[in-house]
Amino acid sequence: MIPEEALARLKEGNQRFLQNCPVEHDWLTRVKQTADGQYPFVSVLGCIDSRTSTELIFDLDIGDLFSIRVAGNIIDDDVLASLEFACTQTDARLIVVMGHTRCGAVAGACADTRIEEGYLEQLLDKIRPAVKEARQKCGADASEDVVRDEISRINTLHSVALIKEKSSIIAGLCQKNEVIIAAALYDVKTGTVTFYDEDKAAFI
Repeated sequence: MIPEEALARLKEGNQRFLQNCPVEHDWLTRVKQTADGQYPFVSVLGCIDSRTSTELIFDLDIGDLFSIRVAGNIIDDDVLASLEFACTQTDARLIVVMGHTRCGAVAGACADTRIEEGYLEQLLDKIRPAVKEARQKCGADASEDVVRDEISRINTLHSVALIKEKSSIIAGLCQKNEVIIAAALYDVKTGTVTFYDEDKAAFI
């Protein structure tokens, strides 16, 4: 499946999800069918948020996608390794980085106080560049909800850019048009996934 076809399939699946008309899933049969191998067509990097189950949002089956989930859908070495595996060792030629509205990690990155113990601050620091950019773009009169959702969108675009910047393997595949990376934002209030062009920050 070429990347454009994979992207169209995700959009169709989200429309079925929104209409509450999913395809019929025979889970146990699918388990048996995939026991000896998997043939996913897409990799989705999303947040750990419990409301953003990728298979459900896109009405997909067992074995259809690689699901990588980390708070704030941020990029680190392990995420990059997982994406490189998907692109080079399987036929999954589409990468989707999907943020979401009302994100708890974004809220944490906006907080004035810092968490002194543990690892959370290291993760939040990766989101904070998007906080500054979003506040400048939205202006002083924007509501906090609007600003935070814009932070989520910009943070997702930053993650797309970081994948290409840090992984020469994936960047090379993108240059040859063998892999497409798409940015998306999931609305936790409506169930809608909006896809964005990383350069124009506009709807695809």
